[in-house]
Formats: sequence, C-alpha cells, structure tokens
Amino acid sequence: MLEQAPKTISGAEATLLALLEEGVDTIFGYPGGAIIPIYDALYDFKEQLNHVLVRHEQGGIHAAQGYARSSGRVGVVFATSGPGATNLVTGLADAQIDSTPLVCITGQVFAHLLGTDAFQETDIINITTPVTKWNYQVTDASEIPEALAKAFYIARSGRPGPVLIDITKNAQQQKFEFPGYTPCSHIRSYRPKPIVRPEYITQAAALINQAQRPFVLWGQGVILGAAEKEFQAFIEKSGIPSAWTILGDSAIPNDHPLNVGMLGMHGNYGPNVLTNECDVLIAIGMRFDDRVTGRLDKYAKQAQIIHLDIDPTEIGKNVAVTVPVWGDCKETLPLLTELVEAKTHDEWLGRFRDYLAQEVEAVIQEELFPTSEELTMGEIVQQLNELTGGEAIIVTDVGQHQMVACRYANFKKTRSNITSGGLGTMGFALPAAIGAKFGAPERPVVAIIGDGGFQMTIQELGTIMQTGVDVKIMIFNNQFLGMVRQWQELFNDRRYSFVNIASPDYVTVASGYGIAGQRVAERADLRPAIQRMLEHPGSFLLEVMVTKENNIFPMVPQGCSVAEIRLR
Repeated sequence: MLEQAPKTISGAEATLLALLEEGVDTIFGYPGGAIIPIYDALYDFKEQLNHVLVRHEQGGIHAAQGYARSSGRVGVVFATSGPGATNLVTGLADAQIDSTPLVCITGQVFAHLLGTDAFQETDIINITTPVTKWNYQVTDASEIPEALAKAFYIARSGRPGPVLIDITKNAQQQKFEFPGYTPCSHIRSYRPKPIVRPEYITQAAALINQAQRPFVLWGQGVILGAAEKEFQAFIEKSGIPSAWTILGDSAIPNDHPLNVGMLGMHGNYGPNVLTNECDVLIAIGMRFDDRVTGRLDKYAKQAQIIHLDIDPTEIGKNVAVTVPVWGDCKETLPLLTELVEAKTHDEWLGRFRDYLAQEVEAVIQEELFPTSEELTMGEIVQQLNELTGGEAIIVTDVGQHQMVACRYANFKKTRSNITSGGLGTMGFALPAAIGAKFGAPERPVVAIIGDGGFQMTIQELGTIMQTGVDVKIMIFNNQFLGMVRQWQELFNDRRYSFVNIASPDYVTVASGYGIAGQRVAERADLRPAIQRMLEHPGSFLLEVMVTKENNIFPMVPQGCSVAEIRLR
C-alpha cells in the first residue's frame, strides 16, 4: 500500500501511480486525442515506466500478450478512443480465449459528450463486453484508484484474462484528493478460485489407482497456475503418459520420458489414437477445444474422465466428466499426488512409443531430414533446436509454420512456447515477440512467422527500430497462405482460390528499418544463416524459402474422430 497523506492530483497522475503500485514496468501504447492527459502525465514518469511506442494498437495489445506470456505478469496497453480502442478488439478476443492477463486503458471523449456521436467516440464498453473478463468506464477521477485495483486483481486472479478500463478525458484532467492506492485482494461476489472438494480428490485418486491404461492431457492451466513442479511430481509418481495442448507445451521438458507429445488436429499419432483406447483420462488445465477432441460423439467414449480446472464452467462444457476436480491445480495436484500409488505403466507407455515409431517412419524422418532438394519447415526447426539448445522462447504466428514449430520445437524451460491458440490470429507473432523480449530480456526470443501473417503486422519493424529490442525473426516463405492451401488441396480438389500471396523483398524492407537480414534458399546455407542470426548483436530477419506445397501431417480431418488421424 502507498502510504501518504491525501494530496490533490489529476486522474491521469493517479492512473500512473496505480500502475507503479501494481509493479508495472512496461506499457505498450499509441497516443491520441482522448488519452493525451495520461500521456502528458507520463512525461514525468519516464524514468519509472518504460513506454513502448508501437505502430498500431493491435500490435500494442499483441505485444502486451507476449509480455504477459513470457513474464507471468499482467500486460498493460494504452490506446485512445474510437479507432484506437476498436483496434484492440482482436487482441482482447485472443487474450480472452487464451486466458492472458491484460489491463487495457483507453481514453474516451468528455463525459458530457457520451452518446452524442462526438469525434472519435465509440461505445467501447458494449463492444468489448463479450471479449473481456471485466470492463468499466470511469467518468470521475475519484473512481480511478478503485477501478484499476479491481482491474489488476480480476486480470491476474483465478482464470486470467483481459480487462479494459475506459477513462473519459474529463476524468483524466480532473483534480481530486488522492487517498493513496491499495491493491485489491477481494471483491464481493467474485470468487476466482472455487472451493476444493476433498471427496472429488479421493474419487479421482481411486480411479487413477485402478486404471490399467491411464492418460494425462495437460494444457496452459499448468503454466498459468505456476504448477509445473507439482505437475511433474504427479506424473512421475503415477507413471502416467502425458500429452499437451499447444498452449501447455513447455510446462515440462519435451524430452521428459513421460511426455508423449502433442494433442490435436496436427498432433502426434499416438496421443490421438490412444485417447480412444485409454481407460482413465485425466485432463489438467485444458478445456477440450474442438481442435483437440475432433468429433465429440466419438471422443474417449470408453474412458472415465477426470477434469482438473480452476474454471468450473469448463468442466462438463464439451465432454462429460466422471469426476470434476475444481480448483487451482497448484493446490489440487499435490493433494492428488499424495493419494495416488507409485506405479509404472511400461507396457502402456510402449504403445505410445510404437505409434511414434510409425510416425517417424511415415512423416517425421522426411520432414526433419529431407531427401528432397527443397527446404522443409521441419528441418529449419530442427536446426534451430540444435543451435539454441532448447533455451529460446519461440513465438509463432498462425498457419502451417505454427503447427510445425509446435510439433518439433524442443523446450527445456516453461513459458517458452508463445502462440495464438484459441483465436488463431494471423499477425500475432511479430508484436508478441517484441513483448516477450521485454518480458524476459535475459532469454533469446525467436519469432517464426509465415509470409502471410508477417505482412499483417510488418509495420512493427518500426517498433524494433525505435526501441532496439533484440528479436530474431524467421520467415518461412512458401508463397502461399499455406494452411488454407492445404485444406483446398485435400478437401476442395486443389481449387486454390486466392491463396497465392506475393511478398516484398523482406531483407530490403528490414534494412530500411535498420535491421540486418538474409535470404536463404539452399540447404548448405541454412545452418550458417541461423547461426549468424543467433549470434548477431540485435534484431535479425532471416527469410527461408521452403517447399511450396508441403502438407502438415499427421492430421485429423474436420468431422472425424481423433482415432481417424491420417499419417498421409
């Protein structure tokens, strides 16, 4: 708590003092008329708050997402009213579905102009209600301390998510007696963590102890709950094979002997097929997204299902559950681990290894070590693995390159895989990588982006130029909107409708922003180029020309069960 005698300050200054009390060190934003008072006050806080001037508000909110995902802290965004605020909507929707904690502060027209269609007035509260965990409009400066305290508490507590606080211009300018700032720790009627029910822990343990073919599916909830150690202790005592959603990747090292790979549409062969053969399915911090389950009426019908989640609304929403375990998995997993018997499931684990051997022969070997002349995305990721030693944060955009990176990247540390999961937002990676580097400045950050997604937020090269942030950018250029093209090939008789995409000379574009770069099309040049990129002092753009019509397999076709996954 900030202890001080009441003093008269502006709403704008109160906003910035609140951010300092919440431990904020970095803000991503773009000024405009309705938020000028806050920016004017920020002029006097430049030594305490680092403001990153992005080139577009969507870039700002994606950068804040990257910051939150790499650091585990709340990302903060400033934007003005009207188009500035509406440009945040895509990022808000992305953060909402991926449970990313954000506080977005938008300027708004004077309170007496609300509802008059004033210049750059937009009803951002009603626009963003479906894509925020909470939002609130401040029209009087005295509301600011309490509103921001609630905003940070709601954003970071329970299942995290984005919050938007809209502050009218008069409230920013208004002077009031500032009583000090008290961070929020409780809101009446808001219970961020459900009560843990011991009887469900006991029931879950009993099911696990009698299981012959148990299988764990884990998601980002393990990371958001900072429960990586508790999770690893649980699977190691129980000996259960475990697979991850793309947002759960990196919670434990990829080479852990019980880590059997990736779930979902382009996940590994064994985890998908054996989902429909296990007898007990334990879901931890994941929400049974359709990309994981495939056809729901054929999903794990033979299994008894245990679901651990902090959000009770997710339990039973998509998949019927035998035992619901409500609560923060950092609290519930140790309770469950204490009751489960120490076991190994060697024969069952061997089934996963058998399927992996089939997948290696049919898909992985040629993807990572191709015999064709053209470069594959998989071999690029494999070279990156070797040269980074699994220590890098990898930020991916959306498309084929995303699935390849998620499938083949090796991670040793948590919070290493940052991607747009539930919303699938093209243009996410470049600004998110910028934010990730500010959130974890001690770690190397590599953005892997397709030629389509890169052009959606290419202007954020200007943010890199101005800040000098060190981000390594890899563009996998197949001259297509690759994932859409793959679907058109497989399901629309190769009717390639508007998926051919032309690109500028990316290396020349980067040089215009003072960023070094290189273009590679030959295998002999690939490893030296990646090495050069990683060793370069500062940001570097590496464009790699890859096979134009390579498809990502395995694949669960839409409308099929996970057991119908195709290797080709």
